[in-house]
Amino acid sequence: MPVQLGDKQWYIVTTYSQHESKTADNLRKRIDTMNMQEYILRVLVAEIEVPVLKDGLPTGKTKMKNLYPGYIFVEMIMTDDSWYIVRNTPGVTGIAGSSGGGQKPTPVTREEIEPVLKRMGEIDQSMYDRYHVGDLVKIIGGTLEGTEGKIIDINKETGVCRVETVFFGRTTPADVDFSEIEKI
Repeated sequence: MPVQLGDKQWYIVTTYSQHESKTADNLRKRIDTMNMQEYILRVLVAEIEVPVLKDGLPTGKTKMKNLYPGYIFVEMIMTDDSWYIVRNTPGVTGIAGSSGGGQKPTPVTREEIEPVLKRMGEIDQSMYDRYHVGDLVKIIGGTLEGTEGKIIDINKETGVCRVETVFFGRTTPADVDFSEIEKI
């Protein structure tokens, strides 16, 4: 059966906390050795780099912080073979949305996975299609984190959105990276 790109979906794979990277590496190796690259497309551990603090002050060093301990994210085309490979990878304890009894798991919706992908810098052109001028958004990163506003411009080439927000009691436009906004 030919692969249909429209069939690819994101799934949440559970693993032991603090073993996410090792489990993801195990899965990537299995994908390669079993030639499943057309079916299991991406394996992500949601980690971000954060500053190391000592006595509340930055030390100049950074470390990786897992945003979702115990979980890895897998983009795949669900077939019997791809499902078998993922669930039988060493370190995998299950797939979220699978009720057991041979029942295949339900995929994560685009709205649920998009904020995770954005925080990881995994932005594709299809994400822009969900955002339009006039949409209300929440800023989830950067200096204006936690602020809400309205999109007044989207530049797909640079990945910058102009958001009109209230800052110190005044309506102010601010340029925000597309990865730092989330629809309300």
